[in-house]
Amino acid sequence: MDLVGREDEDQQDGTAEVDGSTWDCLANWTQAERDYWFMGPFDGGMPGMVRRIRRILDVSQRGLAAILEVSQSVVARWETGRTSPRASVVERLLRLARLQVTVHDEDGREVGPMRADGARTHGGSRFPAHVDLRATGWWVPRRLRAMTSVEAYSWRDRSRRLGDPAVRYHVSPFRKRIERELHGTPDDHPALGQLVAEVRFLDERREAWRPRRAA
Repeated sequence: MDLVGREDEDQQDGTAEVDGSTWDCLANWTQAERDYWFMGPFDGGMPGMVRRIRRILDVSQRGLAAILEVSQSVVARWETGRTSPRASVVERLLRLARLQVTVHDEDGREVGPMRADGARTHGGSRFPAHVDLRATGWWVPRRLRAMTSVEAYSWRDRSRRLGDPAVRYHVSPFRKRIERELHGTPDDHPALGQLVAEVRFLDERREAWRPRRAA
């Protein structure tokens, strides 16, 4: 009776003990946080998505932690927004739940990632994502580009045979703006095959102009 009496007395005084083991216990919130919460509903964001995936998989926090080989406290922090899972973990979560995510711009158009097979430099690295690539001819070493020697023509013929185009781009904002006004703004980097086709088309145009010049 004494215990019950003390418990009732504490609750009347507003000093009831809070279970601090509950991560998202409403009793731990400030009045301002409660007022904001009751203005909802709100988009659950990443914490809500983790809970949604856990519901689809029908597993507890401990069960999801076992699947991902992390601790239960890590999953709990994801669900309360204290931390967020890495992108690789999010991808794995989506695969487990058989979900797909699409990204849209402010006009509602779907926006996808840049292509994985985009053209690369001779060193094998990707071109800067923010530049626009243009094929200007067949690749020739830098030291021979301003020359008309036999060696330069040999490199050009070799690149034509191998399908190795010369790729250029501008980093100057002014030059980029002029290029985009003339040719538009591409939404991605072209694949190597597209650049090769562009250079072969340029070769065909040059060949078509030669008889006219001779005449």
